[in-house]
Amino acid sequence: MPGPLLNTLRGENLAQRPIWLMRQAGRYLPEYRALRAEKGGFLALVYDAAAAAEVSLQPIRRFGFDGAILFSDILIVPYAMGQDLQFLIGEGPALSPRLVDTALSSLQAIPERLAPIYKTVARVKAELGPQQTLLGFAGSPWTIATYMVAGEGSRDQHEARAMAYRDPLAFQAIIDAIVGVTVDYLSGQIDAGAEAVQLFDSWAGTLAPAEFARWVIAPNAAIVTALKARHPTVPVIGFPKGAGEKLPAYARETGVDAIGLDETIDPLWAAAALPPGLPVQGNLDPLLLLAGGAELERQAHAVLEAFADRPHIFNLGHGIGQFTPIAHVEQLLGVVRDWRK
Repeated sequence: MPGPLLNTLRGENLAQRPIWLMRQAGRYLPEYRALRAEKGGFLALVYDAAAAAEVSLQPIRRFGFDGAILFSDILIVPYAMGQDLQFLIGEGPALSPRLVDTALSSLQAIPERLAPIYKTVARVKAELGPQQTLLGFAGSPWTIATYMVAGEGSRDQHEARAMAYRDPLAFQAIIDAIVGVTVDYLSGQIDAGAEAVQLFDSWAGTLAPAEFARWVIAPNAAIVTALKARHPTVPVIGFPKGAGEKLPAYARETGVDAIGLDETIDPLWAAAALPPGLPVQGNLDPLLLLAGGAELERQAHAVLEAFADRPHIFNLGHGIGQFTPIAHVEQLLGVVRDWRK
């Protein structure tokens, strides 16, 4: 029998809201830090299926969230497309060669780099209870392209945005290639046991409206269409961080089953502006969770009340912070579990 998170993604407006938190498996948990120290580098941890499954399950065991999300990284897709991937201490991920300097056609795809991730999914699925939903994920094409072009993250995605204006055909080829790999990758996660998937578009907010339509809406729509052809009953959550007033168009035109909202979105505006009945996910500010106290409870209630008339999965507006106290997560869980619409 499906759990409350999966039922919500399928359009049920439940009295008690399901909850999971982006980056719920990670550095704020002492058990994660211990395992990471034992295994060494981040990529080594991701590619150790037993260890990655353990990380995915740690927050479920501690907090009893309604959803477990695969522990991996969005840059596994460019890694499988043939770029080298390193996680540099204090600097973040680095991809090479950069596609601002090198043609896409020069990359030699290594699809076997995806296979260990499916083993992680299968391990996590085998350990979850029937009421807990397993979420797979991938980065959306625009966000992945920004890393592939520049070789690293940046504040304004200058390299990718400039390339998209300067040579839109070459940039379109990169986007199309990412779409193809992402469809196969998410389909593989679903075949291994993922019951829903989320598309993370972390850098969607840097694009002008016409570019947003071309580089965010269109490729995400292509992924959703292809996934629905293969897995018609599996929900897809779209999370275009920073999309702002472009969210209603994204919701209508991509075909996603639910939409994730970042913390900059007014919940009351979103409740009125998004298509009626569309499930939403979010959108408490992660810094409120870091701060805790009465204001955390007040604003969590405000989010819950704003979405009382539509299906709603409680979550943060982005990932949980590294220094978030365990007690604050427990405090938030108490608020959400006690609330009824």
